[in-house]
Amino acid sequence: MGLLKRFEERLEGLVNGTFAKVFKSEVQPVEIAGALQRECDNNATIWNRERTVVPNDFTVELSPGDHERLAPYSTQLGDELAGMVREYAKQQRYTFMGNITVRLERAENLDTGLYRVRSRTEAGSAPGAGGGSAAWNAPAPTGAAPGPGGPGFPPRPPAGPPPMAPPPGAPALPARAPQTRVRRWVEINGTRHQISRPTLVLGRSTESDVRIDDPGVSRRHCEIQAVDPPAVRDLGSTNGIVVDGRPTKHATLRDGSRIIVGSTTIIYRQAEG
Repeated sequence: MGLLKRFEERLEGLVNGTFAKVFKSEVQPVEIAGALQRECDNNATIWNRERTVVPNDFTVELSPGDHERLAPYSTQLGDELAGMVREYAKQQRYTFMGNITVRLERAENLDTGLYRVRSRTEAGSAPGAGGGSAAWNAPAPTGAAPGPGGPGFPPRPPAGPPPMAPPPGAPALPARAPQTRVRRWVEINGTRHQISRPTLVLGRSTESDVRIDDPGVSRRHCEIQAVDPPAVRDLGSTNGIVVDGRPTKHATLRDGSRIIVGSTTIIYRQAEG
C-alpha cells in the first residue's frame, strides 16, 4: 500500500470519523501530503554520496475558509503530516538538519480549495509555536564532526594523517581536473522542479514525483532518466508523449527539450555548476 494511501486511512480513523466530514470538500489532506513530498524532492541538496539533505520546516498556507475549518484539528493534522514527511524521507534516504515542523497558516489572498507550501532547511529548529505544528528529532549522522561555521554547514571530514610529500626528484603528479556537477530540472507552467534522483516520474497521481493536473495525463505518464545522456521514457500512458515535435516512446534529451504530455508542455533544462 502506498504511503499517501496509508496516510489517508489513518486520518479517517481520527476523532471518531470527524476528519471524514471536515475534509469532504475543499482542500484534501492527501493533496497537502503529496505537496510536502514534492517539496522535499524539489529542494533536495546532495552533500555527498551518503547524504541528501531536504527541508525540515514547512508552512502550509490556506484560504481563510479552509483555515477556519481545519483550525480545530490543526495539531493532529500537523502531527500526521510531519510523521508522513519523516516516513517518506526514510524511504528516499533523505536526512534533515533539525526537527521536522509543519504549520498551517491563514493566507488572505487564497481562494477556497487553494493552498501554498513554503519550506526551508532550519538547523536545530525547535517545534514551532501555534496550532498545526509538530516536530520529530531527526537522527544525526554518525561519526560527523561539527561544521566549520556551526549548524547549517557540511560536517568536517574525519581527521587523518597529513599527506606524504613526494621524495626528492620525483616527477610532479598531474593536477586533477575539477569535477563538474550537472544540475537538472524541468519547468512546468512556470514552476521549476529539481531532478535530484536518477529518475523523476511525472503524472496525474499524487504519488508521482511531479503531479500534473491535466485530464490528458495518465496517473504515471512518463519518467525522466537523469543519466548520461539524459532521456525520457513513456510509462505506458494513454495519450503518449511528444518530444521536440515527434511522438515517441523513448527519446534522448538536451537542454531546452520540450516534452508534451496531454495539453501540458514540460521543458527539460540542465546546466553545469
